[in-house]
Amino acid sequence: MHQIDDMDVRILSQLQRDGTLSVDALSERVHLSRNACWRRVKVLEERGLIRERVAILDAEAAGCGLSVFIFVRAASHDADWLKTFREAVAGFPEIVGVYRTSGDLDYVLRARVFDVKAYDRLYQKLIARVRLADVSASFVMEEIKETTAIPLSALGRGGAS
Repeated sequence: MHQIDDMDVRILSQLQRDGTLSVDALSERVHLSRNACWRRVKVLEERGLIRERVAILDAEAAGCGLSVFIFVRAASHDADWLKTFREAVAGFPEIVGVYRTSGDLDYVLRARVFDVKAYDRLYQKLIARVRLADVSASFVMEEIKETTAIPLSALGRGGAS
């Protein structure tokens, strides 16, 4: 199996900054031949370390400037409820993240909507599709940091193999 080394980390770091880099540009930035760079990227994709390459849009410009965290307590903890919940949240493009959590809350959802009225429409549709014990929301007033980049410090040092 391919071990992650410092060159892989450099490649991943560059691709996290700009997924549109051509193999030529990437190989130049990491100081590796074009063919060797291409082979490494292919291996990283095959291993699942590179899941996909996407464009990151400006939410405000796209009409989804309000970020909302939705806190959910499940009405039930059985397989049927979970299936219904998963299908419901998967069906809402406004819901951009769903996390099962420990502690008092069962799930934290992150949504992107135009405004509070749009959130209310989302809320009404969500509770119509799945029974929830409790729902509350917090509206983001200021985004101080948001990134899709993950820290790569553990790679190459036993963090992945």
